[in-house]
Amino acid sequence: MERVTITDKAAKVLEQLKEKHGDLIFHQSGGCCDGSAPMVFEKEDMYLDDSDVLLGTLNDVNFYMNQDQFEYWKHTHLTVDITEGRGASFSLEIPLGLRFLIHSRMLTKEEEMFFNTK
Repeated sequence: MERVTITDKAAKVLEQLKEKHGDLIFHQSGGCCDGSAPMVFEKEDMYLDDSDVLLGTLNDVNFYMNQDQFEYWKHTHLTVDITEGRGASFSLEIPLGLRFLIHSRMLTKEEEMFFNTK
């Protein structure tokens, strides 16, 4: 079971960004800028520490969320999507006139049990 997935449209943009920038990382902090929007950075440009939780991997790109933010989202399944428009962040898709966003739904009872046993 996966806690985070990506739409086909967003995956195509992610592949373009990987070709241009190399190894990437998704991070959703819940902090300033775009708030809880997922942001993608070159892997070396993002400092991770013990407060970051690995939620999954999307097309070979790890998706992390700050632990404090995860407390709010831990009962949800996340789907990364893409939309037209400019976000207010430093995320790599911004120059393309696009921005990543999250669609969420509550975990099913089966998913909740699975993730609580990990």
